[in-house]
Amino acid sequence: MTNAQKPAEKATRTDTTSEGFTAEERAAMKERAQELKASTRRPSRADRAAEDEAAVVAKIAEMRASDRVMAERLHAVIRESAPDLAPKLWYGMPAYARNGKIVCFFQSAQKFNARYATLGFNDEANLDEGTMWPTAYALKELTAADEERIAALVKKAVG
Repeated sequence: MTNAQKPAEKATRTDTTSEGFTAEERAAMKERAQELKASTRRPSRADRAAEDEAAVVAKIAEMRASDRVMAERLHAVIRESAPDLAPKLWYGMPAYARNGKIVCFFQSAQKFNARYATLGFNDEANLDEGTMWPTAYALKELTAADEERIAALVKKAVG
């Protein structure tokens, strides 16, 4: 038999809608690759810090109104609460790092077509409390009380 057909299990799958990464996730990974590439081109630490801050502010300015207002307030609260955290982009999101490691980040609702924005903390954050604690917070809006709580969380995270 010279005209043997391929077994069905060897056929390649072209529909990846139920498996793999979403378009938003792939876009975030591409943004992260660009961020890493750009970070290797900057000559001085001061230039890098200024460029990173400008990139975060520019990314916030691109957000839709509801996310932008929250991101601007979070940026101010985080910078006031932990001035030693360095703003930088991380997967295309505003993030804040210590010694090059991300402590916390803001993810707009628009980024992954989510119902709410997120304030997240990474392993570098000192938020450990017993055997279980939250590492991300859903945000629909920010009140003065929320800002105080966030300021306390950020201080604890870097403390």
